Amino acid sequence: MIFAEPRFATAIIDERDLAGLSDANDELDRVVTRLLERRPDIKLLFLVGSCPSEVIKMDLSRAAERLSQRFMPDVRVLNYSGSGIETTFTQGEDACLASLVPELPASDDANLLVVGTVADIVEDQFRRLFATMGISNLAFLPPRKSNGLPAIGPNTKFILVQPYLSDTARALQERGAEIIVAPFPLGAEGSSLWFNAVAAAMGISKTDCEAALEQPRQRAQQALEMYRPKLNGRSIFFFPDSQMEPSLARFLNRELGMDLIEVGTPFLHSQHMAPEMGLLPDGVTVSEGQDVEKQLDRCRKASPDISVCGLGLANPLEAEGLTTKWSIELVFTPIQGFEQAGDLAELFCRPISRRERLRV
Repeated sequence: MIFAEPRFATAIIDERDLAGLSDANDELDRVVTRLLERRPDIKLLFLVGSCPSEVIKMDLSRAAERLSQRFMPDVRVLNYSGSGIETTFTQGEDACLASLVPELPASDDANLLVVGTVADIVEDQFRRLFATMGISNLAFLPPRKSNGLPAIGPNTKFILVQPYLSDTARALQERGAEIIVAPFPLGAEGSSLWFNAVAAAMGISKTDCEAALEQPRQRAQQALEMYRPKLNGRSIFFFPDSQMEPSLARFLNRELGMDLIEVGTPFLHSQHMAPEMGLLPDGVTVSEGQDVEKQLDRCRKASPDISVCGLGLANPLEAEGLTTKWSIELVFTPIQGFEQAGDLAELFCRPISRRERLRV
């Protein structure tokens, strides 16, 4: 998640500002100037609206343009909405990356772009596997350094690492890039299918791809063996929270033997999620959108072994005797790729182990 290592400065708008007795733009300019004086290493700054512009009485897009003109070429200032009123939490990353797309330089070179924020160690692992497969002209969005924005064009092919990046994908397609659709790289199976889709799109033979994936896939499968006895046959209910739910459900069902009661997701992109939906078991309930009262009723009736939900639901459900898993932890933890498959499985074992230790 792009917010995993935040560096924030805050412009506080109080009653005086909202009453129009002071200029919010002046306050914002003051805070930005002070921040850049203290942190001259900052080269890219985002203005994130926590509420719609109608509420904060301020147009942050115009403020970003004004500040960019003031501080360029040393600092680029961009804006996006991170409002919980307008979006789900994970869409904040989507909005952030989408705001970067117009800034990407143009190129006609054939290249691969991996889209979505991953931990440095995951990026390093992916780069090594792509190099072994014979893919060298690749880049990641976002890059590790803001001055290393990747070039894109009509010969760019890109693949998403997370399922909640629909606005970013659309912006890249509008720039002429071609999307590679695949199951997302969670677990041994998902990672294999993800890398195979890239190989096919980039003209890499199936033999070369499988040769590169054989050993990491074996390590992932061995890591999962440790956790399968704990999860096999257990039931799980997903409340809609992050858009990662179908991918997680597929992993838990097919690789760890969990029974899916319901897979809720706030939004289901029909194109991006089609490969995942095809891997879910027949008859599983998939719900799109947030109708919390009805979902709570279904969850209580089913009494699953694990309920995956946001923080706001976790404590009340625990008080009712249900075992919960915080969905936010699945966003912040490095879980993509072969080497993280065991870590991902362990995240779902922890609440069961906790409940067993607390049982009297």
